[in-house]
Amino acid sequence: MGSNGMSKRIRPYPILFVDHAPAMGGAEHSLLDLLQNLDRRLLTPHLAAPAGKLAEAATQRGITVHLTPLPRLRRSPHALINWHKGIRMLMTLADTVNAAAIYANTVRSAVYAALAARLGQRPFVWHMHDFWLTEERPSSLWPDTLLKQLLCAQAQLIITNSKATADHLPPNYHYVTIYNGIDPDKFRPQNNGRPFRTRFQIPHHAPLVGMVGRLRPWKGAHRFITLAELIHQQMPHVHFVIVGGTPLSEDDSYTNKIHDQAVAAGLGNRCHFTGHLEDVRPALAAIDVFVHPGDPEPFGLVNIEAMAMQKPVVAFAHGALPEIVVEGETGFLVPPGDVSALAAATLKLLQDAQLRQRMGKNGRFHVLQQFSKERMVRQIEQNLLTMIEQA
Repeated sequence: MGSNGMSKRIRPYPILFVDHAPAMGGAEHSLLDLLQNLDRRLLTPHLAAPAGKLAEAATQRGITVHLTPLPRLRRSPHALINWHKGIRMLMTLADTVNAAAIYANTVRSAVYAALAARLGQRPFVWHMHDFWLTEERPSSLWPDTLLKQLLCAQAQLIITNSKATADHLPPNYHYVTIYNGIDPDKFRPQNNGRPFRTRFQIPHHAPLVGMVGRLRPWKGAHRFITLAELIHQQMPHVHFVIVGGTPLSEDDSYTNKIHDQAVAAGLGNRCHFTGHLEDVRPALAAIDVFVHPGDPEPFGLVNIEAMAMQKPVVAFAHGALPEIVVEGETGFLVPPGDVSALAAATLKLLQDAQLRQRMGKNGRFHVLQQFSKERMVRQIEQNLLTMIEQA
């Protein structure tokens, strides 16, 4: 190896974590939890990320942040120039902090980090949170076979957030699945939902069904409205809430469509739209049944947040949901795309308070056993140590 080789290293090992997103998604929330809770006697985290909410949140948590723009490469006339600049910036940063590894937290960051690690003779770690390269076309589950092959070939360690995500990797590459985790103490079933109901004019004793997700078609709000219409026909006193707003970079056409659909369904004041909420815990505390009506997702952090707050989850049996929801124990899984089945399962829970309570308690226990932040951090930590010390 060259001057950046791995010989004569001692703990704690500096790690350069890379994320391209200025905003906060599930991958970024998990990354923040990881960076904040790594054992500093073993690993020293540095974050390369663009200016934005992720960088701000990391700085507030005392994490060393290096502002690093990593522009979109697809459909950009300056793709090669930007790629070269980003790679050079990461190589310089890795030299500056003497990184024992470069750790990419997203697909786009991996496109930059893989070559930066190779040229700098450092181990490359790819934490794969995504099915696809961009969110604009999630239904085309990342057809870039050659790019996937190249990234996997460069990685000394591939981490996937679910087996569903791993299914989109090329064959014959070793990976480890480590589920995203949350702090169960922050999502406690004792949280009071009354203030949320008061704020959005939802009767305190009305049954409430909810979903959480940005207002994009693939999150399934249109399916949720159809579900609400079906349930309303049998239980007209039930209320429904959609927690989520329109991304700033997009127009409101889908949001307007959803509002119009609710009116046309005759839901009137039974369907509530909160817009974007920084903290979803008050909403989760207020609901009785949590529904996930979206397209296949690589994980879906909000589902374990709902389960931690003892809410039964009803979802389609696709993506990572079968790895999260235990059918018949913590909620119900129905055939993908079958909104009638989704509504029927939700009705079953609405009509049986004891079943809701039992599934809710089972859900929190399941989160404590399988999806805690502590478990996630220690597993990633151990895999990083093993990789570095065997390099």
